[in-house]
Amino acid sequence: MLRQRFVLDTTALTDLQAREAMGVDSLCEGMKNMLEMIASARLKLGISCYVPFPSVYTELQEFAKNNGCETDVIAKIDTWLVKKAPDRYNVMVNSRIFHEYVSYMRERINKGMVVAEEAIWEGSTKCLLLTTKAEDTQQIDFEIEKGVIGPIVGKFRNKYRSALRYGILDSAPDIDVLILAKELDAAVVASDFGIQKWAEELGVRFVPAHTFPMILKEYLAHARDANNQIKDVFHENL
Repeated sequence: MLRQRFVLDTTALTDLQAREAMGVDSLCEGMKNMLEMIASARLKLGISCYVPFPSVYTELQEFAKNNGCETDVIAKIDTWLVKKAPDRYNVMVNSRIFHEYVSYMRERINKGMVVAEEAIWEGSTKCLLLTTKAEDTQQIDFEIEKGVIGPIVGKFRNKYRSALRYGILDSAPDIDVLILAKELDAAVVASDFGIQKWAEELGVRFVPAHTFPMILKEYLAHARDANNQIKDVFHENL
């Protein structure tokens, strides 16, 4: 029997919809319940849940501590989640997918820059409207507008590109999750649309975080049913 493997993003244990599905309000209680189900699935069914080390593991530890979770939650993270560093050197990723990813990130960054530039122009124009004799924005002298706002936007553009465009590959933990899942032929569990999109590109199975508790419950319920059936057949043959 093929053992199921899952690679968890931080959102697999912190997703709000997953807590609602379990009927839990507290974030720490939700994490605790998820980890207990993961423990049962590992002991009874041999299901393994991995987290990339140190990136996602560190995020989970810090998340639990910063939200005031008790030490038993942190202990369960250490006990029941398999920590593994992704093999970043030997896991092969198709160059076309990598190219699409970089193009996608550049497009998103540029869209963010345009939105911010529009906000700068709008805010600055309104300030000029208040400090000039113009009755509306159409009456503001174009040369003044261009001379005052233009250099500000240009400076912003350079700083924005320096801060975000060069060398960015979004979140390192997200990439680690995808690489590790590819390496282990495992399913990714997350509530991040970006992870979902690139899991599909890489041919990696994706499980939405809010459905993961129900999946584990279903596995465990059928395991109990199967054990009961085996016991019934054994007693009938006595």
